[in-house]
Amino acid sequence: MSSLAPRRREPGELFGPRFTLFADMLAVGLAATVASLPLITAPTAFAAACAVLRRSIREDRPVSMGEYVGEFRAHGPRRVLLAGVAVFAAVTLVVLDLALAGAGLPGARPMSWALTAVAVAGLVVALRAAGDPEVARGWRPALSRAVTRSLTDPRGCGLILAAVGLCVAFGWMLPLLALLLPGPLAFAVTAVELRVERAHDDTGSGG
Repeated sequence: MSSLAPRRREPGELFGPRFTLFADMLAVGLAATVASLPLITAPTAFAAACAVLRRSIREDRPVSMGEYVGEFRAHGPRRVLLAGVAVFAAVTLVVLDLALAGAGLPGARPMSWALTAVAVAGLVVALRAAGDPEVARGWRPALSRAVTRSLTDPRGCGLILAAVGLCVAFGWMLPLLALLLPGPLAFAVTAVELRVERAHDDTGSGG
């Protein structure tokens, strides 16, 4: 059983483990960006980033690119395709609905607000599903578990939305950072999920 306590810096070590984790986070972000270039692979690329960062945090060891590639391949081509198609179909549907809501039709404004709320909720659930440790076995059960966690942990949903907002702001201010931003976002989602797991473990051990 691995310890979640941070490793101490060894004598003569230039950078501590926190800097190593930071570097791994950026490297994984770049790897996820490259893996997302076909666009349809973006959901799986992000899920793989969450998985390798989760393992790095829990086992207190560096990330390897071979590990990222292996995690990506663990989803299988069929799941990669289905996840990508589902996400892009949902995005297209939301964009079309918002365009119709903004076309000056009666009730357009409340409809656009409702669609925006649905889109935000869907984004949070999708990100939490990507951070599920069992997502490689299937997105549908991962989404179901993500819905449950979102309902029982609204604070975590707020933290994820804050992370998304920060990533968008950084990408807008410094576009070159956009290549690395999947890493910090995956780290934020993973941290929220680990926080929930630790709370459940504490509750179980206390009971």
